[in-house]
Amino acid sequence: MKNLTFPVILALVVIHFSCQKEDTNAHLADQIEHHLRTEVLDKWYPQAMDIADGGFLSAFSYDFKPVGDQEKMIVTQSRHVWTNAKAAERYPEVAHYSEGAKHGFVFLRDKFWDAENGGFFWLLDKKGNVKGDSAKTAYGNAFGIFALAAYYNQSGDPEALDLAKKAFYWLDSGAHDPVHKGYFQHLDRYGKPRVRPADTPSSSDLGYKDQNSSIHLLEAFAELYQVWPDDMLRSRLEEMLILIRDSIVTDQGHLTLFLYPDWKPVSFADSAEAVIEAHHQLDHVSFGHDVETAFLMLEASHVLGLKDDLRTLEVAKKMVDQALKLGWDDEKGGFYDEGYYFKDGYRVTRSTKNWWAQAEGLNSLLLFHELYPKDPNDYYGKFLQLWGYTDACLIDHEYGDWYAGGLDQQPELKTANKGHIWKGIYHHYRSLDAVIERLRKMEEE
Repeated sequence: MKNLTFPVILALVVIHFSCQKEDTNAHLADQIEHHLRTEVLDKWYPQAMDIADGGFLSAFSYDFKPVGDQEKMIVTQSRHVWTNAKAAERYPEVAHYSEGAKHGFVFLRDKFWDAENGGFFWLLDKKGNVKGDSAKTAYGNAFGIFALAAYYNQSGDPEALDLAKKAFYWLDSGAHDPVHKGYFQHLDRYGKPRVRPADTPSSSDLGYKDQNSSIHLLEAFAELYQVWPDDMLRSRLEEMLILIRDSIVTDQGHLTLFLYPDWKPVSFADSAEAVIEAHHQLDHVSFGHDVETAFLMLEASHVLGLKDDLRTLEVAKKMVDQALKLGWDDEKGGFYDEGYYFKDGYRVTRSTKNWWAQAEGLNSLLLFHELYPKDPNDYYGKFLQLWGYTDACLIDHEYGDWYAGGLDQQPELKTANKGHIWKGIYHHYRSLDAVIERLRKMEEE
C-alpha cells in the first residue's frame, strides 16, 4: 500500500468495514478497545502521574516525553481524575487507574480547592502554587465537580462527595443568575460574577455567558446527580438542559457561542467580513461543540429520567444533521472546525479538523445510528468513514495517542506536543468507551 494515495487508502478502509457491517461490530469494537488500551491509556498512565509534586503532568512532546514547565489547569487535572476513575471501573485489574484517580483527587482537594474563599483555582504551577490573579470560572469548577462525582462513584470515598457538594453550593451561591437563569462564567476569587467594563476590548468574552461553560455544567450536574439525587441539583440540571436546548441552540441547529446575561446572542453577522474574522472566537459555528452537545443533552435527559423527551431528541438530531450538512468533509471524512453564515450565504471558515471534534463525532454518529438506523443521513456509514479518517489521520501508531488535528489539513501537527493544558485524554477516552459499548450491544441484537 506504500504507493497508494491517502484518499484511496481511506476508501479501502471504509469499504472494508462497510462490506462487513453485519458481522464486524464485535471485531471493530475489539480493534478500538485495543487502540484505547495500548495506544491511548498506556501512553498516558501511569507516566502522567506527577509523583514529585502531585496531580498530573500536562505537557508531553510528540514522542511522549515530559516537556516545559508543567503548569496545571483545573480543567486538565480534573479530566485526568475523571478518566482514571472511569478506566478503573472498566479495567479494575489495572491498579494504577484507581491509584491515579486517588492521586489526582488529593491534588484537587489540597491544592486546587481554595480553602479560604471556596471554589477551584484556575491555574497552578507544577508545585501547586496559584498562578495569576486567583480569579475563577464556572467552566473550571464544573470540571472539578465532574471529576469528584466520578471519583466518588468509583471509589466510594465520602470525602470526594462532600467536596463535590461543597463545590456545587459554592458555585451556585455566587455564579447562578436568579433572574435570567444559568451561570456566569467569569468569577472573582469569592465566586461573584465579574462585570464587563465599558473599555473591555470587543473581542474579549469577559462578562458574557457562553455555551461551553453551560454544556459542561450540564455534564457535571448529570454526573453528580447520578451519585447525589438532590432536589436542588435536579432543578439546576433541568434548568441547564432547557436553557441550552431552547435558548442557546439556534433555529438553524447550532450553538450560539457567547450571549449577554439575558441570553441575547453576541453576533457580528451584520458587520464587515474583516470585523467578523477579528471576532471569530466569539461568533462562529463550532461543529465539534454541536455534535458534542447533542450527546450531552440526551445524556442529561436520560439521567433525569425524562420519558418521551421528543423535544430534546428533535433538537439534538437537528444539530447532528446540520453538522453533517454544512461541516462534513464528504471526500475524506471528518468535521471541519468552523463555519459562518455571512450576508451572502454560509461557508466553511476553518477547514482544519481538531481531534476532540472527531472524537465527539464518533460518539454522536453511532448514537444516532442506534436511534435512527434507517435515516437517510446514514449515520453508521459516516461513523465508519470517520473512524477510517481517525485511524489514518489522527492516531499516531508510532508514538501513541492522537495528534491535535488531522494531518490531512495540518501535517505540521505530527511533531507538535501530544499533551498540553488544553489537550489531554478525556474527549477521546469518553468517546471510545461509549463507542465500544455501543458496537458490542449492536452485535448482540
